[in-house]
Amino acid sequence: MTHTNHRQGTIESLQGDYVVFIYPARGINDEGAGPKAEEFLRLAYRHGPVNAGPARTGDVFISDPQRVLDRISRVGSAYAVFDAKDKVTAFVKDVVKADLGLSVIVSGLINEVGDICQQVGIKRHTAQCSLGVWGKTDRLPPEEMLDITTMCGHGMISSNLVRRMAREVSRGLNSFEEAASKLARPCSCGIFNPKRAQDLLRVAIEKEAGD
Repeated sequence: MTHTNHRQGTIESLQGDYVVFIYPARGINDEGAGPKAEEFLRLAYRHGPVNAGPARTGDVFISDPQRVLDRISRVGSAYAVFDAKDKVTAFVKDVVKADLGLSVIVSGLINEVGDICQQVGIKRHTAQCSLGVWGKTDRLPPEEMLDITTMCGHGMISSNLVRRMAREVSRGLNSFEEAASKLARPCSCGIFNPKRAQDLLRVAIEKEAGD
């Protein structure tokens, strides 16, 4: 999943950020994939994801979990976002047992994902890594903003929105949880991690206060 490849941040921060996808191959195993994706999502809900849903039709910040499940049969693919390694490890173990017959992608720090595969007794098929951002990087927003905005793989979260949420939290107009929820809603791919966003907003506020 290339749109999860460019998440930025410190190793410590990224250790709380995992995205798991299930995808059929069009024309190969997409027929009947809807119920399999629904089962994938039901398994995910058991392990407390911080975001989840069927790809392209919205996540839990747009609809309640049951409505998300109701739509998934039309899509055949799904994702779940986790904030802890133990949660995603337990979930992947359940997915392996379910043997749904579709491709599963785990996105996170490569060493951590490798360890997860080892713990659940599977061998990683492929690894895809980002080489970073090239070009006029001086024109990019500050790192503390990019750490948040790159959690949307399609660039739908504006750094100006991040600044606004940071100001509102610092002025007591929003809680960290409310601000993270508002940041999650524009993310059309639904892979935004609101739990990590709360921690990153604290960093952004502290940075702004220091400046």
